[in-house]
Amino acid sequence: MSYIPHTHEDEQSMLRSIGLQHRDQLFDEIPAELAAPALDLPESLNEMQVLRLLSKKAGHFDERRCFMGFGAYAHHIPAAVWDIVGRGEYMTAYTPYQAEASQGTLQVIYEFQSMMAMLTGMDVCNASVYDGASGLAEAVLMALRLQKKHPNPRVLVPDSVHPWYRQTLRSIVSQQGVQICEMGHNAQGQIDPSYLDEEIGKGAAVLVLAQPNCWGVLDDVDHLTDQAQKAGIKVVALVNPTSLALLKPPGAWGTRGADLVVGDAQPLGIPLSSGGPYVGFLACRLESVRQLPGRLVGRTVDLSMRPGFTLTLQAREQHIRRAKATSNICTNQGLAMSAATIYLSLLGAEGLARVAAVSHQRMLELTRLLEASGISPFFAAPVFHERVFRLPVPVQPVLQAMAQRGFEAGVDMGSYDVALQHGLLVCTTELLESEDIRDYAQALAEVIREIQS
Repeated sequence: MSYIPHTHEDEQSMLRSIGLQHRDQLFDEIPAELAAPALDLPESLNEMQVLRLLSKKAGHFDERRCFMGFGAYAHHIPAAVWDIVGRGEYMTAYTPYQAEASQGTLQVIYEFQSMMAMLTGMDVCNASVYDGASGLAEAVLMALRLQKKHPNPRVLVPDSVHPWYRQTLRSIVSQQGVQICEMGHNAQGQIDPSYLDEEIGKGAAVLVLAQPNCWGVLDDVDHLTDQAQKAGIKVVALVNPTSLALLKPPGAWGTRGADLVVGDAQPLGIPLSSGGPYVGFLACRLESVRQLPGRLVGRTVDLSMRPGFTLTLQAREQHIRRAKATSNICTNQGLAMSAATIYLSLLGAEGLARVAAVSHQRMLELTRLLEASGISPFFAAPVFHERVFRLPVPVQPVLQAMAQRGFEAGVDMGSYDVALQHGLLVCTTELLESEDIRDYAQALAEVIREIQS
């Protein structure tokens, strides 16, 4: 088992029941010369530190430390999360059509909806979608449905939105008469309000705002949201849910807040798993709820006033009259959604804020060390826990040399944008300790010197 829930009192009670004084007596038939030595653990460590220490002692520790991000993030996942999710009633549950037999699944979905709505500052969140990229396409189509009479179905998408998200968006909406217009960025990696004014003048229905963007940069979303909404443009916020523990929620952006919020819940207890499966979320205001794709779970009471949960506001055409459906991609990622729900319930608001704060602090530490070595950020704007650094040499040889030293050193941004040649995107999370940050900065400086020589 990866998670053992027994307390010291539980152990003592079990030992008394079988007439023993100490649990070592359970193994007294093992010869002393074969017994494993004491682990010699420190007095107090958190779960993440214990796992790292025991992996080292067992000789199974993967020395390669991960500094990669770019849309998928290596966070610590408490052992209890997947021990619970791995139970049969969660692992095998699919769709809760029969409410009376699916109360547990329905409650988990309801809790997910509630926590994501609070995190984003919105009124309601759906029961999840496939992932953040397809969720962005769903959000854009929903924003267009909310403006049926808009004469120009034109969507403004900054080039600072993740390239894979832009590709997915284009693939899904391009055959529906929707025009995607990509906007550039300024020298700080941000959306320039003058650029937005120019695009607004050409007419648009929807603006996508990524916070943070794919380079880790934070925009002035308050001003941009007000600027767009004054022109009658719906604002779709694309967010990293972990960052919302520190940053202003999209529901509070500007004067009225974003109209829709979308993102990927992968950072919330879901392992990288070579790219999936992940789980997306889509949140909106109450007045827009009938245009929200996917499932919703509501809480009610039965005739005996006992609380219960059921699917609600789900039009039948989702399954039969597909041409009139709000979405034909409505199956929620139930298992990953359950993991995110349990992760959030275990950490709570304070725990999630600590994860976000440590991730941000590690990036500040790394930036100071790299700048001291002459490696400067590509963009000087504020960031959350990712940043693009400008290297004096090509990135690919650096990545290869750093891998030999035990580091997944980052992402070569030049392979996605020629304007970012020699740009290395680096991400930090709470899995990295200050020692890891120092080791990385020292190794990167050494590798660069070797390549230059």
